[in-house]
Amino acid sequence: MSKKFSVLILTIIMAVLVAACGAGNSNNTNTAPANSTAGAAAENTASNAPADEAAQPAETEELTITHQYGDTKVKKNPKKVVVFDFGVLDSLDKLGVEVTGVPQANIPPYLEKYADAKYENVGSLKEPDFERISAIQPDLIIISGRQGEAYEELSKLGSTIFMGVDANRYMESFEENMKTLGEIFGKEAEVEQELAAVEQAVADLKAKAEASGKKALIILAQDGNISAYGPGSRFGIIHDVFGFEAVDPEIKVDTHGQSISSEYIVEKNPDYLFVIDRAAAVGGESSAKQTVENELVKTTKAAQEGHIFYLNPNYWYLSGGGLISVSEMVKEIAATLE
Repeated sequence: MSKKFSVLILTIIMAVLVAACGAGNSNNTNTAPANSTAGAAAENTASNAPADEAAQPAETEELTITHQYGDTKVKKNPKKVVVFDFGVLDSLDKLGVEVTGVPQANIPPYLEKYADAKYENVGSLKEPDFERISAIQPDLIIISGRQGEAYEELSKLGSTIFMGVDANRYMESFEENMKTLGEIFGKEAEVEQELAAVEQAVADLKAKAEASGKKALIILAQDGNISAYGPGSRFGIIHDVFGFEAVDPEIKVDTHGQSISSEYIVEKNPDYLFVIDRAAAVGGESSAKQTVENELVKTTKAAQEGHIFYLNPNYWYLSGGGLISVSEMVKEIAATLE
């Protein structure tokens, strides 16, 4: 083999080897960065997506509640709640809903846990402490009749709704209020269960009361004075819902009742006399028994048959319209027929 041919062969071999190495290097250079970029993009997508989602605040559901004073926007499941109505308070207690502030004066004994310092004292039933309420920055304020005049001022401090009971349609408005609470606090099922139990108890009581044929008179005693309440009044549930016939269907419907005398009671001569002692409800000295059971009233059928009943003023005067109070009111009246 000639020297020139050998050099040619060697040159060809070297060229092939260089080309092969170049191709290998070219593949390594082009592929690695591409894979690296894709991996980085995948990593960025995986890490950024949850972070972006987490950064987005969850929207708070808002309800529109229609009540006596208009329409009010209310957050679903409000955290800071101020309650001025003891019937609503006992309902929230029954449903296991915590509240922030209550009027701690004259809290009914069965709700005495709310007198604890862990709850903000927001004034009295008729005189809200606006400064204290403002400091709470409540999500929701619930009022009833006694706070009606303060509605506008309270509305400036937080979403405020009226949840008083309409005496002309007691059970209907009571049930509407309870369903509203269920909707606001996500307790719809619990409310339906409680209402079903109350409705059954009311139906049983009404059947017994109507079958008895007894006529009743409802009176409020305070400081030696007596007022009568008939159908459609604040205590008219005894007639309108529970089934007792009114001994006088013409009693004037008024917040404070119709002023009467012992002679009036004797004239009407009720079979049942239901007495609510206001002084006992507001912490005063109870004198209802002395006022009511005088020599004149003792001549009535109610007195002679042992049918003068002193109702629990905590339920009847302070906190009617609640899941607990209405249930206890039904039980109390039903017991008088046993």
